[in-house]
Amino acid sequence: MNSTEHSFERYADVRAALADPHLVPLPAEPGPVGTVAWLRATVARFSSGAEHARRRALVEAELARLDPAALRRSAAAGPGGDARLLAVRALAEVMGLAEPDGVAAAVGAAAATYFGGVDPAADAAVAWLLPRVGGADQAAAAQRIGLLVQAYEATGTLVDNARTELGGCTVPALLAETLRHDPPVRVMRRVAVRPTVVAGVAIAEGDGVLLDLAAANRDPELFTEPQQFDPSRSGPPALTFGSEPRVCPGREHALALAIGILTPQAAPTRSAAFAALHRAGAPLLLPNAWDHASAALFAEQGFPAIGTTSLGVAAASGLPDGTGVTRSETLRLARRLGGGAFLLSVDVEGGFSDDLDEVAELARELAAAGAVGINLEDGRADGTLAPVGLHAAKIVAVKAAVPELFVNARTDTHWLGGRQAETAYRLDAYQQAGADGVFVPGLTDRAEIAAVLDRIDVPLNVLYSPTGLTLPELAELGVGRVSLGSLLYRAALGAALGVLDEVRAGCPVRAGAPSYDRVAGLAGLS
Repeated sequence: MNSTEHSFERYADVRAALADPHLVPLPAEPGPVGTVAWLRATVARFSSGAEHARRRALVEAELARLDPAALRRSAAAGPGGDARLLAVRALAEVMGLAEPDGVAAAVGAAAATYFGGVDPAADAAVAWLLPRVGGADQAAAAQRIGLLVQAYEATGTLVDNARTELGGCTVPALLAETLRHDPPVRVMRRVAVRPTVVAGVAIAEGDGVLLDLAAANRDPELFTEPQQFDPSRSGPPALTFGSEPRVCPGREHALALAIGILTPQAAPTRSAAFAALHRAGAPLLLPNAWDHASAALFAEQGFPAIGTTSLGVAAASGLPDGTGVTRSETLRLARRLGGGAFLLSVDVEGGFSDDLDEVAELARELAAAGAVGINLEDGRADGTLAPVGLHAAKIVAVKAAVPELFVNARTDTHWLGGRQAETAYRLDAYQQAGADGVFVPGLTDRAEIAAVLDRIDVPLNVLYSPTGLTLPELAELGVGRVSLGSLLYRAALGAALGVLDEVRAGCPVRAGAPSYDRVAGLAGLS
């Protein structure tokens, strides 16, 4: 009896087929150890039943020891070039494999016949890989090679597909839409090991099933404009990573690799978008967040860019502000916020070091985390100003390390009692060093603001003061950016104290606090 092939394209039908235990991947024919045929017959991908469960457990154990953040950093620090080789190289490096470049080349050769065919060069590549990934345990070694091949084929293709749409959106949003619109795995095939029914269609034992993931991800029942590429779109997750009970266990790792590869390429575009928000007459109003929840709330309100506040970060960690001791806390927050749907600028005090190499490395780490700008200040905890030459050298070091990073050079002359001449001298030096913008907190007098604007060639950032000029007045003068600094953080603390006072006094609590559900719903959003 000839078998029949059934095809499914609707999102719900494809999900149902993926979840049907009677529909399994096409089995692979075995081959000699160390060949591509042996690899196909030994990896979890092409197996089913108890054998699949056992092999999948080996894959999950391997993935559990791989930190997605480390994968992202390794991919971002890669040499550039072919996305497939970059993905494998980064994965091999984090796996702890020797010769990551050699591993990448061998995986590329092995991948040529991974989904079918025979090639002596591919077999030789698998034989070369086997002892280098832990050949003593052949089953575990096969799963590791399988992960490397998947990084080459699926993750590399995802990056290539996403590259064609690089624009002003965030890389995570771009990848989510690429997975829906142009997935690296467009179809999956299954075979029925027992009779079953999917979406009302009777499938006999031995029948083939073709699952069109690309069509399902663009199902018109889910999206009214299925052909339009729109990274701002929301909808159900793409089916490229499978569905229960065979959800791909490496989803987070694959996305980390893709984000790491794409972020340095997208950074110039996002940085340009951030710079373009600094407009005389229509200044960027920059709210400053101190944690994920505050940033997510500000993003919900439509702010395209969000900064961090060094006071909020320090105080939330029980550390003093402005003393250079919150480098790790600042980086941790940047890594949490850098993948958000907004442009991130990070307050780094004075760079947390006077060593230029260390300041440059901080800039690289922040850019890899997704930041498009930094705020670099010359004020010191002892009430003095850093030497002009040193601060200018820090700006030069940052721009040399990450040219696209927007450096907002801050001088604390007004806060520390400096005269207008000192402010002008420092701003001139910082501009010449390559600063993209200058920041003079404490500058509130209309005439002094106008005098600074007449002197500089880059956007002026002022700190909003509740007793100073209004946002429209600052816009009229030509200010390019208005920061809120620690005001929102201090206001939040003040509101908490006000509620405490009202409760203690037996008074009704004022309305205005976000609901529990709203705050809980911020998890994972930014």
